[in-house]
Amino acid sequence: MRGSFVVPTLNEERSIGEVLRTFRTAAEAANRSLFRADPIAWEMLVVDGASTDRTSEIATAEGARVIVERRRGYGRAYKTGFREAQGEVIATSDGDGTYPVETIPASVRRLLDERIDFLNGDRMSRITRRSMTTEHRWGNWVLNLFLRIAYHRYLAAQPERTLLDSQSGYWVFRREVLDRVHLTSDGMAFSEELKLETVVRGLRFVEVPIAYGERATPPKLQSGRDGIRNLVFLATKRLEVARETSRGPPLPFARGEGPSVPP
Repeated sequence: MRGSFVVPTLNEERSIGEVLRTFRTAAEAANRSLFRADPIAWEMLVVDGASTDRTSEIATAEGARVIVERRRGYGRAYKTGFREAQGEVIATSDGDGTYPVETIPASVRRLLDERIDFLNGDRMSRITRRSMTTEHRWGNWVLNLFLRIAYHRYLAAQPERTLLDSQSGYWVFRREVLDRVHLTSDGMAFSEELKLETVVRGLRFVEVPIAYGERATPPKLQSGRDGIRNLVFLATKRLEVARETSRGPPLPFARGEGPSVPP
């Protein structure tokens, strides 16, 4: 089996090396234990937003394939990475060292054993004051509450308390998911859109609590501006989903992206 570890970066020279080393070490250990009967051949893809520091150089030295994506946007980076990924299973993390990438192999094992389509890491259940500012915590709470109300119809069929963390960047999913989901956002809203699309299309979605560490680099997210944009996106997306009753389902990502929402 093949796997793809996809990491978007922008000036992460202080942390990207450790992220890649930690993942590679965990993946190699898992191939000797969890996946001994069928080891996973992992590729590491770093989608770099034209960093001005040594991010690309360090990532290459750690064995990653670096793809430079000069078009702006968190979602844009992931779209590029997903199109380049060769794995049957795809895992993701930010490049800032906040996510427990060493737990990805165990998450993949659960994905395969329990026939899950998409596994999301829930940071909010274990969040600490040191790992996320009060402003960011409140912003996440508002977005998650609005999402759970607006999309209640679809979440009702999911396990209880699903989508507690719509903004998490820790994902493990089957490549086939990309044959079903319709993705438009090029910005930060991509994270919530990918998860919502998984739920709306009736795929099996689960969340697992994960630890969330302190950033090694200053945050690029602007809570107020990005929070409002994400909230507007959630509302607009809900209207688009409702219109599918008369228009029919949109084109899935794997067959063409369709119109993009600017970052």
